[in-house]
Amino acid sequence: MQMEDAVLKGRAAVVRRGSRLEYFTIAWNSLEGFIALVAGWMAGSIALVGFGVDSVIEVTSGATLLWRMWADRDVQSRARNEKRALTIVGMCFLALAIYVGYESVRDLVQRRAPERSLVGIALACVSLVVMPMLSRAKRKIGNALASDAMNADAKQTEFCAYLSAILLGGLLHNALFGLWWADPVAALVMAPIIASEGIQRLRGETCDDL
Repeated sequence: MQMEDAVLKGRAAVVRRGSRLEYFTIAWNSLEGFIALVAGWMAGSIALVGFGVDSVIEVTSGATLLWRMWADRDVQSRARNEKRALTIVGMCFLALAIYVGYESVRDLVQRRAPERSLVGIALACVSLVVMPMLSRAKRKIGNALASDAMNADAKQTEFCAYLSAILLGGLLHNALFGLWWADPVAALVMAPIIASEGIQRLRGETCDDL
């Protein structure tokens, strides 16, 4: 009985750490998404807007995983909660992929040139530093809890760093060399990657399953 109590207390401590990570995720991505959406709208950058929408999805994912942490004590429904969390994250990914793909193709066809965005460049640089660290912390919690949903959220946070790199490349090419098409092409590169992540989540897969 004492050992069982110790295990439960240890798991509860991990759950609390996971909850704190998700609170940070929600706060960070709310700020990041707001800045990216405003800067993207002002510059006419679909890559930056897509990045902002991804941050909104991160908020949704963080809220979903926070609910998953709250529901962790209910052992009987834990598997069902995992599946629901993965489904929500997956649907958000697919919605973003459709939006980014459509908008980037439209910008290429209409030859819509975005303005330079120094704010967007700075935001992408900061995200490249923060997201990998946050992803590693989430992965530790996911492994400790044997939670596919938390590991999927860790993968999504890591994936946000990839998007940051793609976004930074597009914004820099546009700002330094005047290549107007770099921004929608960067967004177009994001779309299939985003869609693939969404499909994996809907199938209940995580990066460790592949």
